[in-house]
Amino acid sequence: MTNFPETARDRIVSVLSISPIPEDHCALQDILRHLRIAEDPDCIFTLKPCNTLTGAIGAFRQRQIEVVVCERDLQPGSWKEVLDQVTILPDPPALIVTSRLADERLWAEALRLGAYDVLAKPFDRMEVVRVMSGAWRAWGGPKRLPARRERQRLKAATAQA
Repeated sequence: MTNFPETARDRIVSVLSISPIPEDHCALQDILRHLRIAEDPDCIFTLKPCNTLTGAIGAFRQRQIEVVVCERDLQPGSWKEVLDQVTILPDPPALIVTSRLADERLWAEALRLGAYDVLAKPFDRMEVVRVMSGAWRAWGGPKRLPARRERQRLKAATAQA
């Protein structure tokens, strides 16, 4: 993770991008680099790219993730397995499913099972901003971020003692 000043660290929104397609990570990184939220314009969205389900599970154990953007087909695995993993986390992130074949069937299934939304690829900048902002708000947005960071600091301090 990039070293940000202490006050800025409380404004970092961690996004995990899970996809075997490198272009997905690049496109999301480009969009997130410029993303600003009206409720908290100082928030910084950081992207952690991950190519596999196994790598994603490791990322969930290493740090808090607020939003997950996951390709429908991971090979091996799928977004449904990612959803199973995030729902057991103590502070589960919002899950956004992506696909080149994002149709009504996928959208209905994703929402029914508990995903936040579905994004079609190639990514449309305005749609990604809308969905990402909404997912962050659904997670709890500006109200939860500072309080959660304080809990993490206390937990780390207790573990070091």
